[in-house]
Amino acid sequence: MKLDLTEESLPVYEALSSTVRLHMLRLLAEKPMNVKELASAVQLSSAIMTMHVRKLETAGLIRTHMAPGKSGLQKICTFAAESAEIVFPGTAAQAPRKSYRQDIPVGHYTDFQIEPTCGLATPEQVIGSFDDPRYFWDQERMNAGILWFGKGYVEYKIPNFLLTSQQPEELVITMEIASEAPSTNNNWPSDITFTLNGHKLGVWTSPGDYGDIRGKYTPSWWSSQTNQYGLLKQLRITPRGTFMDGLKLSDFTLEEAEIRNKQWTFRLSVEADAEHIGGLTLFGKGFGNYNDDLAFELYYSDLQS
Repeated sequence: MKLDLTEESLPVYEALSSTVRLHMLRLLAEKPMNVKELASAVQLSSAIMTMHVRKLETAGLIRTHMAPGKSGLQKICTFAAESAEIVFPGTAAQAPRKSYRQDIPVGHYTDFQIEPTCGLATPEQVIGSFDDPRYFWDQERMNAGILWFGKGYVEYKIPNFLLTSQQPEELVITMEIASEAPSTNNNWPSDITFTLNGHKLGVWTSPGDYGDIRGKYTPSWWSSQTNQYGLLKQLRITPRGTFMDGLKLSDFTLEEAEIRNKQWTFRLSVEADAEHIGGLTLFGKGFGNYNDDLAFELYYSDLQS
């Protein structure tokens, strides 16, 4: 989202000029919610909440759609913004940051150790059978668009194309992720640990395993009683620490990450000693709401000669 000082950008500024709406955006960044749930969370009436929802939707910061609920149709609100840039008049446009990006399909893991419930599927079919970890080595796994497990880990190798003449500034890892519940459960917390090159980046608690509405890209043959979509999460490893969607996850820094290794090893795990052992679901192309693989983007600058 590129903003400026014209009236065209005014709806965004107006939408963000409210503590209530900022609170709403933080809530929706965690999971989609209906109007009644949002109203209850911020202690407002549904009528007033509808006004706030309209402002955020007009600004393009959220999306809404109607879906069946327990007592009729309900309006579901989903976080829609990824980033925003304000361009002030009279200033030169900032040059785009230099980066190397690698997109890794969810089935291209190099190691795993998992316990049921578990499984994986391509956009066309389930691979093997449910709850049998042996199928995680099936050659068809390379085409998987979704995988899930109750406890354990999956691990990925990522090539690093950074040159000695380049200075790493930030590593951004983007993924669509959720818990793994029997059937689905939007309130099913799971402590998910992220590890890079053997170093623990931090733990994030996934709120649930979402099945209230169909995923935007989830294939039509996929059962509506099974996980449908996840949350788009972004890990940033910087010189100041590691952040999840802008909130500090740990003090682990880019310098500690051995970022100049020729390849990186990234692990996602649900540990046996976690407080919330709620499993993990990882969405890739052909499933969920974003139709993207795991993405690793290393930003860098050129060293002065």
